[in-house]
Amino acid sequence: MIADILIIIALFLIIGSAIFYIIKEKKRGTKCIGCPAAGNCPMKCNKV
Repeated sequence: MIADILIIIALFLIIGSAIFYIIKEKKRGTKCIGCPAAGNCPMKCNKV
């Protein structure tokens, strides 16, 4: 029972932090989150 609760809390923390990171990066104007070149991408990922 306690192990299940700890697993659920861990999943919520992981998913919540991922959502927070995506929102933060979108507010900064990053179009291609996760791209190592970020704003200077030679591909077309920053023109989404």
